[in-house]
Formats: sequence, structure tokens, C-alpha cells
Amino acid sequence: MNDICEAIIFNTFNTYIFLNSFGKNFRVQIFGQSHGEYVGCTIDGCPAGVPLIINEFLPDLERRKPGAKGTTPRKEDDIPEIISGVFKGHTSGAPITILFKNNNTRSEDYEKKQEVPRPGHADFVARKKFNGFEDYRGGGHFSGRLTVAIVAAGVVAKKCIVHNGHNDISIAANIIEIGGESDLDKGLHKAIDAKDSIGGIVSCTVKNLPVGLGEPFFNSVESLISHAVFSIPAVKGIEFGAGFSAAKMFGSDHNDAIIDKEGKTATNNAGGITGGITNGNDLVFRIVVKPTASTPKEQQTLNIASGNIEPFSVKGRHDLCIALRVPVILEAVTAMVLADLLMEA
Repeated sequence: MNDICEAIIFNTFNTYIFLNSFGKNFRVQIFGQSHGEYVGCTIDGCPAGVPLIINEFLPDLERRKPGAKGTTPRKEDDIPEIISGVFKGHTSGAPITILFKNNNTRSEDYEKKQEVPRPGHADFVARKKFNGFEDYRGGGHFSGRLTVAIVAAGVVAKKCIVHNGHNDISIAANIIEIGGESDLDKGLHKAIDAKDSIGGIVSCTVKNLPVGLGEPFFNSVESLISHAVFSIPAVKGIEFGAGFSAAKMFGSDHNDAIIDKEGKTATNNAGGITGGITNGNDLVFRIVVKPTASTPKEQQTLNIASGNIEPFSVKGRHDLCIALRVPVILEAVTAMVLADLLMEA
């Protein structure tokens, strides 16, 4: 009995002590602040012998960069610096640490934030949680800037999936709606005309997954993906397959009829997951990305120093629509989950 109790205590501790980490077999830790010297990640569990060079990171990092209409003017080079875990172009089996230098910062834009927490941001809760010692510049550790490290970890995860013999698995995400419009430019112009920010919906599809990944209940594939997805700043919702529309359906309509011995189904309302386990069909899910909290539109907020509610407009450089830059980040966290699951399969 004591052995069982000790095992439970150890597993609980092992699960929750890594506050900025995710994963069991393929473990990712992120670190840094928006206006600190670096942001980065450390990846543990990547097997030795995986080919890995700087150029393989660049396509996904380029997809995350701003530049398109509706994205922030802040531009960083985002050239990854691998300082451990790679030797002669291959992973060595040691933890991989990747750094990204922060060069283009304007910290003076955030001086007033000490007294006036921005509506919709983590400013207020960060001050409470960390007793005023938080790095408030650019949102500090809460900033979307850290997603550059998540994208880098996703590149390594994709390489591990291939190394594990699953080079046919594909992960693709794209933005399907901005401001309720499937015409993305029209949705974006809603925000431009209103001089405000706007949200969107991003869809992700994974093809050629084997049957049997995941576990019932707490480690279901939906549970693990949802956990990772909500680590992306601004994500507020997720649905798999038919999602919330299933609430309006009859069971006979929602059920996916199995049509061959491989488990292929006539429809895919389950989104490729049954009982928490992959069923061999495409894994399909969609996420909701909220409007950027930093908006130039005047709002009301608390001035902590005076105790008064006062008008406030966010200054600085921000995305008009965060959802525009989310697809590659969504692919990255999905790859992290799948790499972790495939190491157990």
C-alpha cells in the first residue's frame, strides 16, 4: 500500500512541478520575456540521430512573422541559435536548447502599464500573482512573442514524427474566418474601418494518423491537444469534428458509419477520435482566437495608483488580428502532442 501511495505522490509531483513545460516523452519548456534579452525553448526526449539544421526552422518561422496586412509592425530576425543537443547536423540525445534574440523592442511604450492594467491582458493578474515583480514590458512572459519558441519546438516535433517512421503524417492549419466572415479580407476590413481589433477561427487537419493513439478520459487525444492549444495566447475555444453543431443533431446522424476493416468512416463527425483514441480517420478540429486585447480604441480601466476608473487607449505595436499568425503555431503544438503520443505507441 505504501508503494502505491508513493507512486501516486511521485506521479502527481512529476506532472505538476514543471510549470512552464508540456509533454511526457517529448517535453518542451519555454522561457524568456517579450522585451528580455532572449526567448527560447528546451526540448527533452528527442532521440539521437534526427537530422536537424538551422535552415529547416526557417519556413515555419517565416510563416509566424508579421508583415501581412493586419499584423504587428514589430519585426524580429528570428534566427534560431541552437546552443545544445545538436552535433554535426544531428540531435545528440541531450536536451536541445534554442534561443531567439529580442532586438526590436520599445519598452517605453509600457511604462504606464504599471499603474493602468490593460483590459483583456494579463497585466492585473500578473501583478497580483507575482507581487509586482513581473516583467511588464510587452506583456513579459505572457506575451505572444514566446510563440516563436513554440514554433521552433514544433519543427523538432515534426522531425521526430518522421524519424519515428511516420513520414506520411501531415499537419495543416489555416485561418477560415475573420470577424464572422469567410472572406478574410472583408473580415479584416471590419476592424480597419472600426479602428479596432478582431478575432477569427483557425482549422487544423492531421492526415494518416494510425489507429490507437491516446487513452480514455484524462489522456484522451482531445484532452492533450486542448491542453496544448490553450497554451497559445488568445485561444478561447476548441471543437473537434462536428463540434458544437452536434448538440443539434440526432445520434443516427452524428454517428460515423464504419465502412472498411481499416476503420474508415462514411462521415467524420467525431473528428478522427473515438473514445479519446485516434480511429484512423482525419483528425479535424477548429479553434477560436479572440480579438487582440491591445486596441487603440478608447476603453475604461482601473488606475491602480489613484483607484479611479479612467479612459485608456493602448499604445505600442500590436496585431490587428492575432488569428492571422496562429496557423503555424497551431501546427506546432499539434506536432508536439503527436510526437509525444507516437513515442508511446
